[in-house]
Amino acid sequence: MAKYFDVHPDNPQRRAIGQVVEVIRGGGLIAYPTDSCFALGCGLDNAGGIARMRSIRRLDDRHHFTLMCRDFAQLGQFAYLGNTVFRAIKAATPGSYTFILPATKEVPRRLLHPKKKTVGVRIPDHVVTRALLDELGEPLLSTTLLLPGEEEPLTQGWEIKEELDHAVDAVIDGECGTDPTTVVDFSSDEPEILRRGAGDTDRFEAVG
Repeated sequence: MAKYFDVHPDNPQRRAIGQVVEVIRGGGLIAYPTDSCFALGCGLDNAGGIARMRSIRRLDDRHHFTLMCRDFAQLGQFAYLGNTVFRAIKAATPGSYTFILPATKEVPRRLLHPKKKTVGVRIPDHVVTRALLDELGEPLLSTTLLLPGEEEPLTQGWEIKEELDHAVDAVIDGECGTDPTTVVDFSSDEPEILRRGAGDTDRFEAVG
């Protein structure tokens, strides 16, 4: 049965955030709100958590998981950014974007796209998520909480608790967006928009 945390949207209780981080460090899988919509998350080295995310969402090995990062210093440990790409991404973050970038050797092999050797990264604009990342001290491996056969992601913590009570270890309730992130692939010479979501795409279409 999943632990349930009702966290204040503007001033997240440190004790609650600390308890969630203990779940993550203990090998747990969590559901948490972001500036786009709810996401599933676990530690980078949590092979079991990754398998559970794949099972919940029925994902194949071509799916790009996302490293939810606290800041650019953290992001730069796991993805390569040239100057032009850095400036383009910097102007759009924090925000509701996921960027596909060439991965560094710090990224576990099982998280890479099998052919492209790329990884998804993002810096969120959400108080609770950022508090979680600050306390964790490393990226949170994540994927949008979109269940198989559903067109819309879940946006209410209590619904997630009911639906996934025995599939996740903790649920953080809180305010979030209703659309998945916009996904922009920067792994080649020009940006390619793979998914149009919560983030405005105009700036990246202009770059291309």
